[in-house]
Amino acid sequence: MEDSHVHVVVDDDSSSMKPTGASSASPVATVLDLEAGGGSSETDYGSRANWLRAAVLGATDGLVSVASLMIGVGAVDQTSKVMVISGLAGLIAGACSMAIGEYVSVCTQYDIQKAQMVRDVDDRMENLPSAVEAAGASALAFSLGGLSPLLVGGFIKPHVARVVAVCAVTSLGLGGFGVAGGLLGGTPVKKSAIRVIIGGWLAMLITYGVLWLFGLAFNF
Repeated sequence: MEDSHVHVVVDDDSSSMKPTGASSASPVATVLDLEAGGGSSETDYGSRANWLRAAVLGATDGLVSVASLMIGVGAVDQTSKVMVISGLAGLIAGACSMAIGEYVSVCTQYDIQKAQMVRDVDDRMENLPSAVEAAGASALAFSLGGLSPLLVGGFIKPHVARVVAVCAVTSLGLGGFGVAGGLLGGTPVKKSAIRVIIGGWLAMLITYGVLWLFGLAFNF
């Protein structure tokens, strides 16, 4: 019975085998091309840089700012009402500040890159950052980050327990945001989390220490 499969002709002058009656693109070549990245769709971490930077910065800043403010005020006035009000004020002011700051910053970056495009025709419009996207991500992340220490401080009455709870929740949140930033950005997760936690603790300790000394100096 005649073989209906594609016949393979072996060239003595070369080690390659070329099928007759088949298309020029062999399955092996196609597989090698896919493995080399010709048909694969790798994650473009660079495209996430704009909103990821704003979100991680906003969430971290929200946690650290609100928690530090509450703990610092608690060093002078230990009542829960004062701590909660100060934390709420810091949350609102910080979210607005982050949004405005990100918007202005990204608008400036946009103008610079757009001006550069006039001189460099190789740049693409899709590489330009979005000011509204960065501002929204930053404000939302700041608000979400600052809510956790604010809610914890509002429900716990004893001062020492309240400060410990705020520090604990803030540390967990900072670690979580550090891990998320590392995963989404394709960077070392452990290094990212440790860096964020240490920075947050330093901010809280400095704020508490300065206001505690201020309270001692002026008898508050």
